[in-house]
Amino acid sequence: MGGNGKHTPFGIVDEDTGQLFIHFGSSAKTSDFIVDSLEDWWNLLSEPERQATQRIQLKVDNGPESSGVRTQFLKRMIDFSDQIGIPVQLLYYPPYHSKYNPIERCWGILEMHWNGAKLVDTETMLAWAKSMTWKGLHPIVWLSNRIYKKGISLSKKAMRAIESRLIRNPELPKWDIYFEPN
Repeated sequence: MGGNGKHTPFGIVDEDTGQLFIHFGSSAKTSDFIVDSLEDWWNLLSEPERQATQRIQLKVDNGPESSGVRTQFLKRMIDFSDQIGIPVQLLYYPPYHSKYNPIERCWGILEMHWNGAKLVDTETMLAWAKSMTWKGLHPIVWLSNRIYKKGISLSKKAMRAIESRLIRNPELPKWDIYFEPN
């Protein structure tokens, strides 16, 4: 950023409306940061938007903190689905194909938007992110100052319980994972 802070972005694109949500974290990008960001996004939605949601489909890169075998990520996603009462489908892009993920295009637009800007502090960075447009809309931007611990994982026994809830597409078991709330 040019200042003393380091912030990691997490983004969600609503492909139906074009609305972009950008959540900056001040700590490590972990499975917990990702799912907490999803929970924050869910809480930003209006009640009618939540009521109209039948399923959440996430197009995910296969990064180390969100892969389809990352125990903490899968546990937190199951908990998220249980909490909101809506099924979730995780669709993963194969390696070197993230360019097809709509959120990756948003990052390119953001980089071009603030190209050359002096992001000297957090407020400046957030203001620049809020002033960009994606499909004619300004993104909803917020900052988290929560601290995340790296390296959290489940035991094999705990993971078996999580795995029993996952419905993996038999033809694409690594790339298409579905689960319903309890």
